[in-house]
Amino acid sequence: MNRHEAQFLNYLKNERKYSNYTVINYKKDVEDFLDYIFSNKIEENEVTTFIIRKYLATLYDKNYDKRTIKRKISAIRTYFKFLEFIGEVDNNPFLLISSPKPETKYPKVLYADEVDELIEKNRLREDYLKERDQAMLELFYSSGMRVSEVASLTLQQIDFSNRVCRIFGKGKKERLVPFSKIAKEDLKIYLNGTRKELIEKYKGKTNVVFLNKNGNPLTTRGIEEIIKNIQKKTGVYLDAHPHTLRHSFATKMLENGADLRLIQELLGHESINTTQIYTHIAKTSLVEEYNEYHPLSKKKVK
Repeated sequence: MNRHEAQFLNYLKNERKYSNYTVINYKKDVEDFLDYIFSNKIEENEVTTFIIRKYLATLYDKNYDKRTIKRKISAIRTYFKFLEFIGEVDNNPFLLISSPKPETKYPKVLYADEVDELIEKNRLREDYLKERDQAMLELFYSSGMRVSEVASLTLQQIDFSNRVCRIFGKGKKERLVPFSKIAKEDLKIYLNGTRKELIEKYKGKTNVVFLNKNGNPLTTRGIEEIIKNIQKKTGVYLDAHPHTLRHSFATKMLENGADLRLIQELLGHESINTTQIYTHIAKTSLVEEYNEYHPLSKKKVK
């Protein structure tokens, strides 16, 4: 890592308040580009649009999808903007480079009865960590929180009297996220039961809500594995992930008449354009449900 890159990553983390996940991705994208130019004996202040297009051609040759290439361009453009700001380059050559328009990928959502079945089947489990998993499922589906937000959730962030969580999302932006009465009860059962036992057994001192079997805070990867294992333990296979539950929450809110701006606020989206994708999913879901349940939808025209 060169001096400029280290300064850039520090700038992203401490001044722009980017998440660790974003910083890691930007680091890799910038390093890939720097490896390319340095291997061709090109310095940062010698980069031109012609060189950039040659680099992008290598990405297409390696079959990178348009979404990944768009992210890489965004990361490297931000890096050169930083170099221009600190006076290491005269201009940002990436300003003249347009990003490819990726195909719209609509997130997968689950029907309400599918999620209900998963939650109710999980409630019938009798193993030690059932309480934790039940609280987690209910919280995901009733709040639409990101997996990173659930992983970092602390006891102090939960206001049980008003049924809201004080969340610090992307860019450390704060928002209040409501959760259901059932989630409230399941959280209390977990906190006063399994979690308390884990803390006492392993002499833990963490204030993080969700813990693994060893009494340590769960990682996002750990939570993803838990959601996968819940399906194995219940026999309800939905290919569900934490983000699937988040998408299902948003879609169901929209189908039930919630305003798009409200959903944007609940999900913590910076742009309403990100939230608008759920309008398409909701329409698709309505058509699919109609085709599934209406007796005339499958009747052939004579």
